[in-house]
Amino acid sequence: MKAMYRTGRELRQAARSGNFSGHTSGEAPGSVQANLVILTRDWAWDFLVFAQRNPKPCPILEVGEVGDPLTRIIADGADIRTDIPRYRVYIDGDLAEEPLEITSRWQEDFVFFLLGCSFTFEHALSEAGVPLRHNQEGVNVPMYRTARECAGAGRFKASPMVVSMRPLTPADAIRAVEITREYPGVHGSPVHIGDPDGLGIADITRPEWGDPVTIRQGEVPVFWACGITPQLAALVSRPPIMITHAPGHMFVGDKADYEFRLSG
Repeated sequence: MKAMYRTGRELRQAARSGNFSGHTSGEAPGSVQANLVILTRDWAWDFLVFAQRNPKPCPILEVGEVGDPLTRIIADGADIRTDIPRYRVYIDGDLAEEPLEITSRWQEDFVFFLLGCSFTFEHALSEAGVPLRHNQEGVNVPMYRTARECAGAGRFKASPMVVSMRPLTPADAIRAVEITREYPGVHGSPVHIGDPDGLGIADITRPEWGDPVTIRQGEVPVFWACGITPQLAALVSRPPIMITHAPGHMFVGDKADYEFRLSG
């Protein structure tokens, strides 16, 4: 799948103008991508601790100032209310809507969090010749609820971890481990390789989020921790309001993927 946008800035401008509302895998190759969580100030501390206790699915890249929707670290002055292709609004833990912008929803006591996303290291995988089936088939990456439980923190109760899956040959799986372990800030190495039963996934052909992809003969499913985990935590803990990105519709920043690689 060929990228429509070369840079994060181009993609954010397209999202802000309403000209792009699709998933962002493969877009702005080499740019950092991030998951979004927005909470009121009184819930923000509990989520910060939740993320600290669960760094694999919730690696924090940036935390906003109270009431300020503009980014300062992974992009310069991007507006978190308009610059993501699609959002999700949860009210008391229930999904209420999926708007294209959240300007009218913004509150002066909101705090945003940007969490690392595995789309960031996909460029490195592609450059190394590791195939990405969801990009080949032009669909969103498949994501699954697992039986692995995240540690709770305050009002954020213990809740299941979510994973994304990419089918690979055993040789490519080894290369993917070697590459992605260098990116701990964007989920790092896989959490599981092989039999999905080991994660409590009953049917690999039916992801809860994203789209199913073809698993070819001789390939094994490779699972990475996923930033949809906080959305599942919202369903369990039921904050009065929580705003996130829609699955696969990430915030795309200006920093390069290699800036999140341990070896530089």
